Amino acid sequence: MSDIAFFRPDTDGRVLPLAYARSLWAPGTLNGPAVCALAAHAAEQRIAEPGFRAARFTIDLFKAAREIPTSTRARVLRSGGRIRVAEVDVVQFPDDSAAEAEVIVARATAVFLRESQNPPGQRWQRDVGARTLSPPTTAVDDWAPRFASDTAGVGEWDSNMGNHQNGLRKRVWTRAAPAVVGAELTPFVRAAISAESTSLICNWGTTGIGFINCDLTVALSRLPRGDRIGVEADSHTEHDGISASTAGLYDVDGMWGIGMVTAVNNAAAEIDFTSVDVRGRYREA
Repeated sequence: MSDIAFFRPDTDGRVLPLAYARSLWAPGTLNGPAVCALAAHAAEQRIAEPGFRAARFTIDLFKAAREIPTSTRARVLRSGGRIRVAEVDVVQFPDDSAAEAEVIVARATAVFLRESQNPPGQRWQRDVGARTLSPPTTAVDDWAPRFASDTAGVGEWDSNMGNHQNGLRKRVWTRAAPAVVGAELTPFVRAAISAESTSLICNWGTTGIGFINCDLTVALSRLPRGDRIGVEADSHTEHDGISASTAGLYDVDGMWGIGMVTAVNNAAAEIDFTSVDVRGRYREA
């Protein structure tokens, strides 16, 4: 198993952030995928059971997470015959001492549903021929994501984000890292991590990304297959400094889920990808 991960185990059930978890928004803070990874991992550990499958993951990211000791608290809200629900707090410890110094930076809910058969009848679904996300045709064997946008044409991918800083529809073909060193990266956790790119792909415009998401919801009709996930902007609306966006989630076999985020104006810390080379972060990690 690779040692690349967002966190490494510490004492007392806590974890410590690694380089891969660092955010570009501000020094000493953690990125959204890292926080989502930790919460999804804790939720799955708490409620996963044979015959049940992850159907929804929602996380509220209401405080910036910092590069300090972190832990999770998971509790079961419902354990029924067809639905299992868990809630997870992501907790940080600014003062490396007493528990009363803890700060909750995010809260997630995971829903697992019992697998069965589809009900009778036919329902509308997106035509397979209308698919506009095609994975890179050449093998991708590193950790850096690949980006594409309508200006470059469907299927033309590269890792230089500056090439895709435009006002057009965007896509990313991304590979998630495990939440914690030594922990298995399951399809559910991979889905939660990669889907967090919904905010990036949908809120990224001509001058960079100036909206920061305060949540993420991932809805899954099945679990993703393979080690890479595609995220494609599907809808975006913004008014008065608030945006709402959805993205289609794909693997090599097609669409399996939907990502949704709401975001707030963060233009004071806007990230301009024509002047920031994020590829160095992957080399460092």
